[in-house]
Amino acid sequence: MARDTVAGLPAPFRPAAREVALRVADWPARDMLEELGLHDPLTLTGLYEGIPVTQKSYMDQPLAPDTVWLFRQPILAEWRDRGDIGIARLVAHVTIHEFAHHFGWSDADIASIDRWWE
Repeated sequence: MARDTVAGLPAPFRPAAREVALRVADWPARDMLEELGLHDPLTLTGLYEGIPVTQKSYMDQPLAPDTVWLFRQPILAEWRDRGDIGIARLVAHVTIHEFAHHFGWSDADIASIDRWWE
């Protein structure tokens, strides 16, 4: 579902999106949660790790590829709790949200146009 979402991004975004590793794990790692100040692993459905394209420099020495993480159990829990959305739509939403970070958008930027929680 996430790969289909990335493949469906508008053409100008696809080349940069293809450079990002897409990883799925059942749960976020403890160090991810700690770095974000989170205690409940169910609160983290996805995470972007990397340098946004708006901040990259040819001088950067990447230590690892930029990565979008999707966390299966938190996504499934949210899907069950919401009960008003299909799983494919929820996965697409989380995927697009994390790729927006890759393209340089902050959570505030995303929230200003994404009325997901209203």
